[in-house]
Order: sequence, then C-alpha cells, then structure tokens
Amino acid sequence: MTVPTTEGSAATGAYRVLVLNSGSSSVKYQLLDMSDRTRLAVGLVERIGEETSRLVHTPLVGKGAERRERTGPIADHEAALKAAAQELAADGLGLDSPQLAAIGHRVVHGGLRFTQPVVIDDEVLKEIERLVPVAPLHNPANITGIRTARSLRPDLPQVAVFDTAFHTTMPEYAARYAIDTETADAHRIRRYGFHGTSHAYVSRKAAELLGRTPEEVNVIVLHLGNGASASAVAGGRCVETSMGLTPLEGLVMGTRSGDIDPAVTFHLMRVAGMWPDLAASLHTSPRGVVGLSGYTPRRSPRPPIDEGDERAALAFDIYVHRLKKYIGAYSAVLGRVDAVVFTAGVGENSAPVREAAVAGLEELGLAVDADLNGVRSDEPRLISPDYARVAVAVVPTDEELEIAVQTFALVGQARGLVGQAHN
Repeated sequence: MTVPTTEGSAATGAYRVLVLNSGSSSVKYQLLDMSDRTRLAVGLVERIGEETSRLVHTPLVGKGAERRERTGPIADHEAALKAAAQELAADGLGLDSPQLAAIGHRVVHGGLRFTQPVVIDDEVLKEIERLVPVAPLHNPANITGIRTARSLRPDLPQVAVFDTAFHTTMPEYAARYAIDTETADAHRIRRYGFHGTSHAYVSRKAAELLGRTPEEVNVIVLHLGNGASASAVAGGRCVETSMGLTPLEGLVMGTRSGDIDPAVTFHLMRVAGMWPDLAASLHTSPRGVVGLSGYTPRRSPRPPIDEGDERAALAFDIYVHRLKKYIGAYSAVLGRVDAVVFTAGVGENSAPVREAAVAGLEELGLAVDADLNGVRSDEPRLISPDYARVAVAVVPTDEELEIAVQTFALVGQARGLVGQAHN
C-alpha cells in the first residue's frame, strides 16, 4: 500500500489527530500534533462495563503534566470516550478544539474493498459491519468506537485505517487457500493478514535505517508481541504474511497457537467429545506460549528458563523454531533479503529471542552481534555485524503514529488543503 503524502490543514491550523483503538472492553487513545508528529496525550480506558473500570491518562505537554488515574464503573464505550474527552479537556486539549483535524480509528478488518484508509460515512460503516463474520472479536468493538466518536463530533472527519490494508497487495497465489473458489468467494475466505499498520511503518523505517527508499529494499518484518506476525515486503509492497483469514494463523503467539492442523479440532470433537466451540478454542487462550508454559509473556517468553522451568524452555524452543521456519520461507519468497527486522514488545525487548531466531541461519547471510543485540534503546538500530550479508535490525513500531499519518494525509487531500507536516 502506498501511503499518501502528509498534507494537512495548514490553512486552518488544524494539525491535531486523535487516534482511537476500541477493543471489546477497552479504548486506547492518543492525541498527536502532526505539524511535528509529537504526542500531546496518551490514555487507556479498560474493563469497560465492570465495576472496576480504570482510566489512565498521561498528558505529555504543559507544566506539571503528570499521569492521572481514576477507577470506578464506566458503563460503555460512549461513557469511556466521554471520560477520555474530559481528561483531554482538562489539559486544554478537548475534542471541541478547532485545532483537531480528524479522528483516526484502528479497524482490524477491511476485507478486499478497503485497500487504503477511508473517510467514514454510513456506507463505509455498513461495509465494516458486513465484515463482522470474518472478524467477530474485533470489528464490533471498532464499530462501537466509531459510532460513539461520530456522535460526539459529527462535524469532524473520521477516518478508518485498516489492519488488513497493507496486505492487500499480496498476489492471489499467496492470498488464496487451496479450497474450491466458489465456496471461498461466497464466504470471503482468503488470507487477509493483520498488524498491517505496524508492518507498513516498520518496513519503511527499516529502509530509512539502511539509507535507501522502500522501493529499493526487500525486508522480512517480525512483529512479535502478544500477537505475532511476519511479513515479506518487496519494494514497499507486502507479498506474503503469516496471519490468514483470522489472526490465528502463523507464528506461535502469547495466547494463540498459530499454525495447527485443522483436523485437530475435529479429532477432539470425535475422541474427546468436545463441543465445536470448545474444540475450536484450542487455537486461542490459553494456548500459544501460555498454554505451553503456563507463563504469560510480556516482553519475552524466556525468563523462567533461567529458573530451570522445563515447560518454559520447551515453549521458547517451539516459539523460536516457528520463527526460523518463517524467516527461511520468506527468504525463499523474496529471493533477495536486505534486512530482517524485529519489532513490537518481544521483538524490541528480548535479546534472547532475536539471538535464537537468527542462530544457525548464517548460510542465509544472517548474524547477530552480541554486544549490539544487548543494547537497550528506543531508537531504530542495526544489531548485525558489518560482515553480515543481510542486515538484522530492531525498529520500534508506532502504529498510532502510522494511523495518525494516514488519517491526516487523507483529510488534507479530501479538503484540497495545502501545507506539509514535518517528517
């Protein structure tokens, strides 16, 4: 997906974008000033609908700015967004500000129709609703956030930025499953991929780190958080990714199994007498690293290994084995690899995972420098030795900034405004 230039509302001075990520019981938000791409405030409302709801708000500008927290029942997403708006207003950053140019929404599934960010209208919202059957855990929450934000600021442009959009450039032979096309087309069954905003941002930043343009490089991006995915990006375009119809396919994740023989589900229904829903839950929590080890990974699945935990050691080995398989497979898909890039919570913070994932792949041109790999930094950096044929890098992801950039660019173009936000 080609990201448009960052044209903004220079003529009106509206350079702010509010980014909303609405989950089933949470709302994450960030307010950014796109004139210099700085964050003005970040926040989280969690456990929505419970007595123990919690709002954490951190203003990042102004004298005496400090984190604020409040607990107590927050009934629904509308109440959550209103509470967030109150916190922003207390810092002089309210939703009624003339400096607010747009609200950008993370939407998990955009199907094949939405290959770029789009200004939300009633028809767009209906199409997102039509995609609920292929994203039943995510799109409903995203829709709730959109509806609530539109009710609070019906006059303000609202933009949907889709997790799947970056992967719509995959060729048909990579996107299709080997089932009959009539059934697949009738029920929208194909490989869509997810974490697209992260893969888009990180692949571009990796090219920048190498001193080249995205069109000049081929990179493998490993987004390793609680959810994990890999992508093969050739010349700035995704040609393969590990997640499929849903976010369950691919790498071993914190609470998801990743690749598994689909017959396992039917086997459990036959021999264990499991109901279909229970058998299907084999793919999700508590599976993945949690199911294997009993340990919830935050920034690395490894720590209990040092305490002699054999289950954790096995979980780590399975996790890394799957990573190696995808690095090797995507090296074959790309033909030439300029960089392998680690990102997200585990990818950015776990030196043991990075070292183990690359170990033994010297014939592919990969190596990690132990000293460079051990450095902790929030900056993009190379961790491979100078002699390595393929660069190995750590690039912190910034999905909120990516959403804000795409939102701001689209709104600026739609209004025909001039002005350039600083890179």
